[in-house]
Amino acid sequence: SIEGHTTTTHVHLHSTRMAALRHFRSMTDFTAAELRVVLDLGIRLKSVPRSKQATLLAGRTMGMIFEKPSLRTHTSFETGMAQMGGHAVYLGPQQIGALDGSREPVKDISSVLTRMCDIVTARVFERDVIYALAEHAQCPIINALCNMEHPCQVMADFTTIIEHKGSLDGIKLAFVGDGNNNVTHSLALGCSMLGMDVSVAAPANDQMSKEISEKCKAFAAESGSTIVETLDPYEAVEGADVVYTDTFVSMGDEANKAAILKRFDGFQIDKKLMSAAKSNAVFMHDMPAYRGIEVTGDVIDGPQSIIYDQAANRQHAQKAVVLHLLDVSI
Repeated sequence: SIEGHTTTTHVHLHSTRMAALRHFRSMTDFTAAELRVVLDLGIRLKSVPRSKQATLLAGRTMGMIFEKPSLRTHTSFETGMAQMGGHAVYLGPQQIGALDGSREPVKDISSVLTRMCDIVTARVFERDVIYALAEHAQCPIINALCNMEHPCQVMADFTTIIEHKGSLDGIKLAFVGDGNNNVTHSLALGCSMLGMDVSVAAPANDQMSKEISEKCKAFAAESGSTIVETLDPYEAVEGADVVYTDTFVSMGDEANKAAILKRFDGFQIDKKLMSAAKSNAVFMHDMPAYRGIEVTGDVIDGPQSIIYDQAANRQHAQKAVVLHLLDVSI
């Protein structure tokens, strides 16, 4: 019967999707070759007419879990899905509650949501939640930020570097500020995987997580990149093509702001520090940015700053990640 045929087809499609299930929980969920493919896809997508993009994800739905406030992440994912003909459902704290099990277990949230959606993004406090969502998922899970990594941000960052420098080959990226930071971790992982040199200058108690640092060193040994961790911002920035910072005070740490700022004294990026980089170096910041704290206004609003290109590329890079996970080609 028609009814029987439909049921059989549904089970077949469902099992095929399950067999090919991939996630983007960390930069390391993709191989170096895949990272390059996805970066290239995002750049190519920018030149595809919007009318042709509009059918790529027709009928597909993204669930968006947000434990934290968001401007760039929320807007880039939701508009990106709309541009490709799909739909995104926002699930903030008021809709879904805390992901600490107080309202319902993460297992239940994932098991229900991933049966209704084709892909799910999650911006959460704890990395364990990302992996718990993925463990019970029936569709791809994307890490849209957690305490340990921010891989989608870094895909946009690398896209922007390619556009401004022509390639990632031979690039040295210097990060100055909080080394034990989700953006720093994903940057260092991505750089070491793709053969870019990376130097991280941070206070002694704010160096990269040992777990991430060890992974980076292992990737660097394979790719030929150099990883430097230092207390000296000038050592890190010397000869850099890209100088990058992030806020010193992360979401949730506002109560300790005074003590944190004291700890990061001397790590502000100003024109003097930028002069230690290459003369054609660019400045990057994942935002929100606090002028006069981690960076001076004349740097972030100056000619070397590419922060708005970087922010805009969140949309394009993430569209490429989504298409790759759903195995949709253009």
